[in-house]
Amino acid sequence: MAQQFDALAEEHVAFIARQHMFFVASAADGAKINLSPKGLGGFRVIDAKRVCYLDLTGSGAETAAHMKADGRLTIMLCAFEGQALILRLYGRGRSLPRGGAAYADLLAAHFGAEAPPGARQIVTLDIDLVQTSCGYGVPKYAYEGERETLIRWAQTRGEDGLAAYRAEKNAVSLDGLETGLSGGDA
Repeated sequence: MAQQFDALAEEHVAFIARQHMFFVASAADGAKINLSPKGLGGFRVIDAKRVCYLDLTGSGAETAAHMKADGRLTIMLCAFEGQALILRLYGRGRSLPRGGAAYADLLAAHFGAEAPPGARQIVTLDIDLVQTSCGYGVPKYAYEGERETLIRWAQTRGEDGLAAYRAEKNAVSLDGLETGLSGGDA
């Protein structure tokens, strides 16, 4: 049965630490609902009411656009190995674009002050509800490792190439909403 909590408990934080993948869902009024899988070890628990993840440059920027327009954000983690569990974190998200002071502060505090090639923002979530459910319907999968393709792609583009890519591909969402990620650093 589903259980709800006001904040992350120690067992939730321990569960998060064991996961290799998470999903981010966002929406804005009149826009398509977005759901993105994430990995590459970029998820961090700041405290019992706040989490963040380091987001890399990709083909779209729907989450950033939806947070700017609406702010609602849900993060889901589910066990593919071990005991079954689904953990959903509901709340308000915020994009901290690369180059800003808030980005630098979180990067230093939670990511060893080092951003991987292609880093474009840190997404924060202020949690207003934590919900667990059984996860019995989620199949088991064995973790084999991270894909290195996105990091290599970012390295070959270089900083100028990434800024140009973000200006071309990440400035607006599929529905024309501004993302705040239109190129260079904030």
